[in-house]
Amino acid sequence: MKFSGNWLRKLVDYQCSDEELAHKLTMAGLEVESVVPVAPFFDKVVVSEVVSVQKHANADRLNVCTVDVGNHADGFLQIVCGARNVVPGMKAVCALIGARLPELNIRQGKIRGVESFGMLCSAKELGLESESDGLIELPENAPTGVDFREYNELDDSVFTLKLTPNRADCLGMFGIAREVAAITASQLNLPEVTPVVPAISDILQIRVEEPQSCPLYCGRIVKGIVASVQTPLWMSRYLVHAGLRLINPIVDVINYVMLETGQPMHAFDLAEIDEKGGQGICVRYAAADERLLLLNGECLALQDDLLIIVDSSKPLALAGIMGGSESGVTEATTNIFIESAFFSPAAISGKSFKLGFGSDSLHRFERGVDFSMTRSALERATALILDICGGEAGPVAEVHNDLPRRDAVKIRQKRIAKILGINFGIELISEYFQRLQFDYSVTEDVFYVVPPASRFDLVIEEDFIEELARVHGYDLIPALLPKAPIHMLTEPEIGVSPIKQLRQILVARDYQEVINYTFVDAQWEADFSGNGFPVRLKNPIASHMDVMRSSLFGGLINNLQFNLNRKQSRVRVFEIGACFSKVNSEEKEVENLAVLCSGSVYAEQWGIPDRGVDFFDIKMDVESLFWPRNISFESAVHPALHPGKSARILIEERPVGWIGELHPRWQRKYHLSQSAVLFELKIEALASELLPIVQTLSKLPPVRRDIAVVVRKDVSVAELLEAMNLEKDKSVSEISLFDLYSGENLAQGKKSLAFRILLQGTEKNLTDQEIDRAVNGLISVLDQKFGATLRG
Repeated sequence: MKFSGNWLRKLVDYQCSDEELAHKLTMAGLEVESVVPVAPFFDKVVVSEVVSVQKHANADRLNVCTVDVGNHADGFLQIVCGARNVVPGMKAVCALIGARLPELNIRQGKIRGVESFGMLCSAKELGLESESDGLIELPENAPTGVDFREYNELDDSVFTLKLTPNRADCLGMFGIAREVAAITASQLNLPEVTPVVPAISDILQIRVEEPQSCPLYCGRIVKGIVASVQTPLWMSRYLVHAGLRLINPIVDVINYVMLETGQPMHAFDLAEIDEKGGQGICVRYAAADERLLLLNGECLALQDDLLIIVDSSKPLALAGIMGGSESGVTEATTNIFIESAFFSPAAISGKSFKLGFGSDSLHRFERGVDFSMTRSALERATALILDICGGEAGPVAEVHNDLPRRDAVKIRQKRIAKILGINFGIELISEYFQRLQFDYSVTEDVFYVVPPASRFDLVIEEDFIEELARVHGYDLIPALLPKAPIHMLTEPEIGVSPIKQLRQILVARDYQEVINYTFVDAQWEADFSGNGFPVRLKNPIASHMDVMRSSLFGGLINNLQFNLNRKQSRVRVFEIGACFSKVNSEEKEVENLAVLCSGSVYAEQWGIPDRGVDFFDIKMDVESLFWPRNISFESAVHPALHPGKSARILIEERPVGWIGELHPRWQRKYHLSQSAVLFELKIEALASELLPIVQTLSKLPPVRRDIAVVVRKDVSVAELLEAMNLEKDKSVSEISLFDLYSGENLAQGKKSLAFRILLQGTEKNLTDQEIDRAVNGLISVLDQKFGATLRG
């Protein structure tokens, strides 16, 4: 938002410099991006009148002009000028002898033998424009001899605000003036808007088929205007300083009122509106086969989510965005229909992205405009058009539906003190709300504040507390260090293993962490999770990232593919992240940890033979994460894993994850030159820790006994170890498998397992009888539960 400092000073009487105001606005949350002067320094430049023009005797392209500069010299000045547009009777800008311009100083001199006592100036020579074709042409009523800087208000600055989307109220000068008045405690001088008395009875019927998208629509006919007149200098000046180009006085007035009030409007050429049957105009959504040639020259194929203004036969405009070229106002226009409406932000928002272009109207409507100004802005524009272009206005036609509710919000004094750390009194809070022009009532220490129609960002109590902080001044809120009593906290014995610790374990085991997107390709979900009903995104950032992941496998396999394509054959990566699933139409989020390992077990070196990673290497990594808790594995099938080389991970028979080798089908589909081993775990299963148990450390030497038993092949080692650990004697300190045999001399369907048993006393050395009793007890457990026999 760009605006003139002089314009602002006419609306609010603040007593500070431009630099000070810029600082105050920025500190109040309205960042001032720049404050630049309207024109560079120059002096002794006045408004003049060219009395006569004669050809230079010694130069074809030069003229000798007689120039009236008022009371600045005796008589008229003789000035040599080479501009092509110099003509007798024109009002021009003249630099007198001694004038200092941005790039030169004016002195008396001779040009091709003819003396010149000054210079007629172009906009480029005064630093007002980078390029110019000729002299500055001033209106006929410009007073001769007046200082040009004063006449054209060039001792002014242009402010550029970098507004956040929530401050749509400051997209108009009235809103900025209210803000300045509030933060500087200054007098607000907004112009009064007096309704225009209708001089004719002509009215255009209005029909609104979408009241939710257009709750308020006002319009009136103005006839007999002269659109070929010149826009007043004061208005042109403000429009140009705001970065808008001049078009014609009707459009210029519409743009001026938009900049003033923040209310976008549009003027239609009444002659181009088809009123067959007296139907007038209608606000509705477009049909798929309709087209509209816009003012920007684009012929748009309309879609059914675009709100449009139509007459009885054709579309006239994109509602709240841009008018149509066919019904646009030109210098030949004599009768117009002026539209002023409130379009719902939901109906306009996002359309600039879809259409590929924006507009000042769209920028304001999608953020929300002040619907209390809709009719007032129409009256203001009508009065200006009648004053500048003449004509007669008809009565205002209005269609009114349910506008956004402005319910009072409860603001508690205690809550203000708690959030801001300042104990504002009732009087000070009341003063701040009055400066902000909020309607409110007070009951004891509670304020009930009604948000203004211009402030769509004020919804909850904290929003209004922030307003108090802005008006008070963020820099005046003391920065106090927090105070709190310190007590020694007890550390629970059963705690939660932090994610940071899990990362450290995996990094220590030669893994590198990766971070992937939580939204993935739907095909990944089908392939790696067997998930036919993933959580879908309503507005995906890309077509191949349209669903939320339910597993981390897809991202890790993509990381593997990326590395293999770049000749990195040894890949060891892990990820900790959120996964999403849908259970009975309820969407749930969990956090998982997944690991992928591919290539050699160890980095290439001379001391160890090269060996590819296998299931048992990564199984060891899983056990390291759960240590000292016991986990078990059972054969199971997972969509992403090899059916013969995959298992479910369990804790006390509760599934907590999967482990296995990548399915060969996906290795071929995703063009992977080598396979990988993966596992995925629920973070919640890894988080809890076991209660530590105090045991006496023995100083005595351990005793080792080995037993070899024959069992069925379908009995897992984990089952045997779990059974022995549950029933073992207290003297047994460790049981581990050290040999597996399933060859000759064993019955079919049998296998031989050899276990190492370590026994150790804490107070004395164990006797042979105690050792034998403990070992025989383990053998008895294996015999009774699994039918195991000692191998001969």
